[in-house]
Amino acid sequence: MRAVFTPFLAVLVCAVALILAAPDARAEEDKTLKKTAAEIDSGVNAALKSLYASEPEAKALANKAVAVLVFPEILKAGVIVGGQYGEGALRQGGKTTGYYSIASASIGLQFGAQTYGYAMYFLNQAALDYTRNNDGWEVGTGPTLVGGDKGWSSSMGTNDLQGDIAVVFFNQNGMMAGAGIQGSKISKIER
Repeated sequence: MRAVFTPFLAVLVCAVALILAAPDARAEEDKTLKKTAAEIDSGVNAALKSLYASEPEAKALANKAVAVLVFPEILKAGVIVGGQYGEGALRQGGKTTGYYSIASASIGLQFGAQTYGYAMYFLNQAALDYTRNNDGWEVGTGPTLVGGDKGWSSSMGTNDLQGDIAVVFFNQNGMMAGAGIQGSKISKIER
């Protein structure tokens, strides 16, 4: 009898921990920064430096894009119920023009935790305008996405891209297999 309750209690404890660790709903509603602008910018700078050193095609993609939205670290965790959250900066011409958060929740067969980062390269002005004009847009609606894991950019030339936004994942660490952004909500953080 004890063996039956032990896994159940472990799942319950993990689920409660995830709920308590999730971003504060009121802060998300108020769109306030959990990190300072300087902390976000520092993380974006380090992430881009690392990404461009390991993936030269990502730098070529940045030169082609009208802007890039970088989330240097997204935490994703789940035990049946899961979620992810991260904060990043939109860069144009190497300068930050806005701060954004990404969040999602999921339910299903899942267990583990991971961190990862990704960069969204806006390949045309219409895609960038959509992002700026739609507070709280869901990834997978609106502009079309192309992308993949680390190494993807070196196997596909920047002239071959057919979407509005190219996404490159990097710095994946943890126990959950894969990283995904479909269904994630991206919201502007007002300062």
